[in-house]
Amino acid sequence: MVGGMKMEFSCKDLKVGKCEGEKVVDGETMPLVLEPPAPTKSDLKSLLLALENNKDWFEQMIIKNSAVLLRGFDVRNAEDFNEIVETCGWEDIRYVGPAPRTHIYKRVWTANEGPLSEFIYYHHEMVLIKEYPKKVILFCEIPPPEGGETPFVPSFKVTERMIKEFPEEVKEMEEKGLKYSFTARSTQNDNSSMRGRGWEDAFGTTDRKVAEERAKALGMDMEWLSNGGVKTILGPRNLTKVFEGRKGRKMWFNTLVGMYGKELSSAMMADGTEIPVHVVKRCEEIIEEESIQFKWEKGDVLFFDNYALLHGRRPSLPPRKVLVATCK
Repeated sequence: MVGGMKMEFSCKDLKVGKCEGEKVVDGETMPLVLEPPAPTKSDLKSLLLALENNKDWFEQMIIKNSAVLLRGFDVRNAEDFNEIVETCGWEDIRYVGPAPRTHIYKRVWTANEGPLSEFIYYHHEMVLIKEYPKKVILFCEIPPPEGGETPFVPSFKVTERMIKEFPEEVKEMEEKGLKYSFTARSTQNDNSSMRGRGWEDAFGTTDRKVAEERAKALGMDMEWLSNGGVKTILGPRNLTKVFEGRKGRKMWFNTLVGMYGKELSSAMMADGTEIPVHVVKRCEEIIEEESIQFKWEKGDVLFFDNYALLHGRRPSLPPRKVLVATCK
């Protein structure tokens, strides 16, 4: 039996490794670490060839394990990272959201440029937008000296535990759906905040009418504020989602905890019913308990199944440079 498993989940071009912090969830190791099969095969060219020759297998591993970490390869910069992304062959999807980001090279962007001292709360990438990425790919160019992990959470575990502890509340939220509001301050980007994108940058225009049309297309309503900022209202949105090919798992596909009761954001049921504080607080604890932490190493490339995982960023000492690509 073990022999049969081996054939299915390994390939001669990539060797399964281990990393500190990995967890076995429902029989799958997260993240699945893939390393060079031999010391002579750690160059970028060997890696690109391995990915090219095992495209379907590699994509299946991302869906099966939810997170795949390529480690021990000589990936040096945005150009190298971009080659990996392009070799995988998935279509690009433009980031839409509040985080300040900078375009680096072709399909490569900086991850959130908000202050390293702040914790970026667990989220599915672009969960509130109608079209969200299937995969989020991260590359560590400069690992932080301390902290700065990118912890992630198998989303279905959160749903399972929330249903167990709060069957009534979850049922009500499922039936009614959720509504969020989010305030983008004035027009200029503010990198002193993790959600510091001004609306012009977020919607790629300085014209309010055009911004409203683009917001509508993404399923948002806008209210202009007297200070030049804008309040965006999104809803109704699902509490959970089931995606094809993922064992029928119910993903906790929302940003309830991240947006609830904050200075610039709110989350409630779509009909305006408030969600009890203790439910949100407990959900936050469950998410933390289910999280998986690993330490970044230079040259790491991490693939997330964005349908299956919430991810965040722990506070970090500088310097830290993690780049990102998002794919359909």
